[in-house]
Parts: sequence; structure tokens; C-alpha cells
Amino acid sequence: MSQKASAVKPAAQSGVRSHQPGQEVFKAILSEDIDWKPFPAFPPAIRLAVIVGQPSEPGPYTIRVKVPRGEKLMPHKHPEDRVYTVISGVSYIGLGDEFDANKLEAYPPGAVVVLPGNTPHFHWAKSGEYVTQVTAMGPLGLEYIEAKDDPRKKNA
Repeated sequence: MSQKASAVKPAAQSGVRSHQPGQEVFKAILSEDIDWKPFPAFPPAIRLAVIVGQPSEPGPYTIRVKVPRGEKLMPHKHPEDRVYTVISGVSYIGLGDEFDANKLEAYPPGAVVVLPGNTPHFHWAKSGEYVTQVTAMGPLGLEYIEAKDDPRKKNA
């Protein structure tokens, strides 16, 4: 298994109350029941919660990402196509290999952003904390454009 895919395992296997595809039991997940965890591929203040599926495995998954005010995710890409839905706050996303505040677009709650796989992009919680929900087909991968921006390399 690649390092990118294995980075998801701590959150996906830590008892997070997630629904599994094919599970034949109705299940509702309330916001207050979401179990936010650190994610090795993100800066330390950013949190991830697995909602549905196992992101480290092939198949559908849904995660939520909580980004505190001022935090940035430097340019990176994912091999999988992704659908982002802004749950709360304003998510600022820019496209490109370099962080450029002039390229940021603001997406308010309810906005849906479809990001094709391997599209370099970056995020900033410019105006306050935001939460996005990401749906995709696993395994989840995350590769920073510049190795120096990858928190996994800083902790190695």
C-alpha cells in the first residue's frame, strides 16, 4: 500500500462512527456525533472525520474536513475525482501549482465543487473556520506539489 493511502488508516480505523457501503441498516449521523481526528497529511490544526466507507480502501467514501481560521493547505492533488460540499463557513479554493491568493474563489455554505483527479489546488480558511464534505472513490490519495509542504515529511 502506498504512503498516500496508508495515511488515512488512523482516522478510518479509530472507532469513528461511519456507515459502510452495503450496510443494510438505516443509520443517521448527526453533526454532534462526528468524531474529528488529526490526519497525518494535513497541518496539525486541521481535522478529518470519516462519515461513510473506508477512504484507504477501493470504493466510495465520504469524509468531512474542518479547517480553522487562517489555516492553509498548500498546493496538492488527489488521484481521485472529488465532490466537495461546503457545510459551514466559506471555503476558499484556488487552482494551480503555487499558492496564489489572487486565484482563490470563495465558496459559501451549500456550494458544490467538482474537482477532477490530479488537479493541483490549494485551500485557505481566509475568513474563518469552514467544514467541507468530500465524496469520492477510494483509495484516498494526497500528494503535495512541493515536498516541503507535506506534514508527513516534517514528522519523519
